Amino acid sequence: MSSLSRELVFLILQFLDEEKFKETVHKLEQESGFFFNMKHFEDQVQAGEWDEVERYLCGFTKVEDNRYSMKIFFEIRKQKYLEALDRQDRAKAVEILVKDLKVFASFNEELFKEITQLLTLENFRQNEQLSKYGDTKSARGIMLIELKKLIEANPLFRDKLTFPAFKASRLRTLINQSLNWQHQLCKNPRSNPDIKTLFTDHACTPTNGARPPPPTNNPLVGPIPKAGAFPPIGAHNPFQPVVSPSPGAIAGWMSSTNPSLPHAAVAAGPPSLVQPSTAGGNVAAFLKHQRTPTGVAGMDYQSGDSEHLMKRIRTGQSDEVSFSGVAHAPNVYSQDDLPKSVVRTITQGSNVMSMDFHPQQQTVLLVGTNVGDISLWEVGSRERLAHKTFKVWDISTCSMPLQTALLKDATISVNRCVWGPDGLILGVAFSKHIVQIYTYNPNGELRQHLEIDAHIGGVNDVAFAHPNKQLCIVTCGDDKTIKVWDAQTGRRLYTFEGHEAPVYSVCPHYKENIQFIFSTAIDGKIKAWLYDCLGSRVDYDAPGHWCTMMAYSADGTRLFSCGTSKDGESHLVEWNESEGAIKRTYLGFRKRSLGVVQFDTTRNRFLAAGDEFQIKFWDMDNTNILTAVEAEGGLPASPRLRFNKEGSLLAVTTSDNGIKILANNDGLRLTRLLESRPMEGHRGPSEPINSKPLIVNALGPAANVSAAMSPSLERSDRIQPAVSINNLATMDSSRLVDVKPKISDDLEKIKSWKIPDIVDQSQLKALRLPDPVTTGKVVRLIYTNSGLALLALISNAVHKLWKWQRSERNPLGKSTAYVVPQLWQPANGTLMTNDTGDNNPPEESAACIALSKNDSYVMSASGGKVSLFNMMTFKVMTTFMSPPPAATFLAFHPQDNNIIAIGMEDSTIQIYNVRVDEVKTKLKGHQKRVTGLAFSQILNCLVSSGADAQVSS
Repeated sequence: MSSLSRELVFLILQFLDEEKFKETVHKLEQESGFFFNMKHFEDQVQAGEWDEVERYLCGFTKVEDNRYSMKIFFEIRKQKYLEALDRQDRAKAVEILVKDLKVFASFNEELFKEITQLLTLENFRQNEQLSKYGDTKSARGIMLIELKKLIEANPLFRDKLTFPAFKASRLRTLINQSLNWQHQLCKNPRSNPDIKTLFTDHACTPTNGARPPPPTNNPLVGPIPKAGAFPPIGAHNPFQPVVSPSPGAIAGWMSSTNPSLPHAAVAAGPPSLVQPSTAGGNVAAFLKHQRTPTGVAGMDYQSGDSEHLMKRIRTGQSDEVSFSGVAHAPNVYSQDDLPKSVVRTITQGSNVMSMDFHPQQQTVLLVGTNVGDISLWEVGSRERLAHKTFKVWDISTCSMPLQTALLKDATISVNRCVWGPDGLILGVAFSKHIVQIYTYNPNGELRQHLEIDAHIGGVNDVAFAHPNKQLCIVTCGDDKTIKVWDAQTGRRLYTFEGHEAPVYSVCPHYKENIQFIFSTAIDGKIKAWLYDCLGSRVDYDAPGHWCTMMAYSADGTRLFSCGTSKDGESHLVEWNESEGAIKRTYLGFRKRSLGVVQFDTTRNRFLAAGDEFQIKFWDMDNTNILTAVEAEGGLPASPRLRFNKEGSLLAVTTSDNGIKILANNDGLRLTRLLESRPMEGHRGPSEPINSKPLIVNALGPAANVSAAMSPSLERSDRIQPAVSINNLATMDSSRLVDVKPKISDDLEKIKSWKIPDIVDQSQLKALRLPDPVTTGKVVRLIYTNSGLALLALISNAVHKLWKWQRSERNPLGKSTAYVVPQLWQPANGTLMTNDTGDNNPPEESAACIALSKNDSYVMSASGGKVSLFNMMTFKVMTTFMSPPPAATFLAFHPQDNNIIAIGMEDSTIQIYNVRVDEVKTKLKGHQKRVTGLAFSQILNCLVSSGADAQVSS
């Protein structure tokens, strides 16, 4: 069962408990096995309901599971036996002895004989060990203490003894939010919707009259419901995040989470392992469009994005606008952005099999070779920072198959070496069984951390992932399995089985908080797995039907694969994830490639692949080859290649066991900066000017921080593996594929950017915004966060929105002074108009405006109440905060659109929760009205300024 299904069970348990369906609650607890209700268990034991006690226990464990479980069942049955003897019910005691206790005879025959002898005693208390047995009630109490200790120590009950913490009536809340969302999507919404059933989607009956204007205070907003009482529609959240389904959503790739899937996954870790939570993300896409034929319909857990909404967004309703960009804009590039100039040549000394640039220190390159060595190079200064020859760290812990393989043939090759997401850990996959994990410090020192006997045969790929924010290692190998390991302890968490050929590569990723893994095998099969042990969700054929690698663009929204068939035909394609089909196929490969072609991605712009002794480049949005370079010659037929994260450097293997470093202008400046520096130079300055300081430990989630960055941006650049499959050994080693592209498990880090000084009048350009109805002056003007539109608040309390349209002069639809933007509003002519105070004319009122992070909502005030508008429809979602005092400044919380900071005319700052319609905190400190507010993107901090010339935080 998937983690979402698991959470749904908890919601149902809460609902049943609130509705007093006690027997049903405990039956569901038992059947699901998700929550062991200790209070119910104690009550049944104290009441002597032994059959119910065992029935309830069997939902979580069986007698033979482990020694804790055996002891639990023994203590219960022994107590039942003693109570029968105490009642002088010999017949019942014999029945219990034969049916219930005899099972333990095979484990401890002497104990069973001793228990049997109690039948011969007139009073079992004559037995020395039972001489202190009291009455039934006290004996049950003493036994309960022991049982609770055994249950808490039993790994099968781990994480099942505590009910998850969430608000009362959560299931009701979600239903109401869904109904509220459905009502917002009605073509003819009525002010007071009449909702009579949950069995069908809600739709307001159209009326004969004109569409009513949006009410000043949305009737869908109501108070938080109390437990046990069904609340009004939309009682919990006056607005939902706008659902803008991206082409990257893997809707079509993820089929039903049904346990009858043909390829079952085996949970190799302890049975107590709990699946990572995926709540909080839009998971509907993962459970729609079943594509793997299972014969059983899957459940469709929809969040705010109902099918109706999906259809409206896909077909582009005339009364909606989205700023999140459903389609990928074409790339604008210059050939100067490509690293084409050779700036460094490094001699490794043995054939390079894998490379990876450090995710932070942009000139530190990790290299693995065909003799099992790994090296760290500072490519700017050409210094080798570290070198490790292969050795087994502890042969005594290795499996017999590995020891046998090493005795037969001691040669071993690196198949894949890859940095962890934070650059403080790295993994190396070898051609025989082993994965080694090192920790790395900025001084260039590598320390042994973990050695894992991971697969039988070669380990063909290693990657890092963050399921449930826990750093894990993902491996695949010749034994046709994918395995997931705890990166701190090396404990195996999952084994995924289902491939029918050696697994060639893995590509862990996540979308909307849903973690998954793509895998490819040498028979050309592509599969996808969730961390739930329910089998693969995808079973597709890759182009070429042989060795294929998959990778996402740096921003994680576009999926690419590159593979070569046995006949040497290479295929580089982009996938349409929502359909599970190929979106575009890139041209320009040799008809018969001399090896397995590999590729990489960079900057959300370019693709690169090694073919025909060259490096070939493509623009992601153009199937034709962009350019090809020979890097001054000396490249193998299918060179391995790897971009650094900024795309300013490109490492390429050479035929003479070396590496060439290619650079663009930025990369050239970076290498020159480091060229004359001593070894210490790389430990900080080797990072680009815009690199962020590391603030995490080596085994925690990666987080990079800068003042311009959104908080909690984890980056797990995924790089794909070299192959080491035994049945490919006949290939020349120089033709084996290795470096596989970066993918980001998160948003791409915000790049630093330079602001040129404006020193001349010629650098300024005036632009008149078109407005056929000029009714006042602009009092507030802001860009949308996407930078594709301008929003103005006029002195008459009306908002105006101008958008740049795509055209021949502006193919990207970006903001520019050379193209006039168009005034935009919904087809129904609705205006966003603020409430105005009764005392002052609008022109004299304090005007303030703020946009939510995703440009879905605008919050605004013009001296009256604060209004919240939907930017797609211009509808008023709600109004609040009647003056006096009036609002003078507004700011959305960067992580939660429901939390708003409101600066007031009376110098106070109010932290307001829209969801519950409540002021959570009132801050004081200024002497005059508040003039500015800003939330920190990283720290839990709010900064304010006032008309008293004071700044506070």
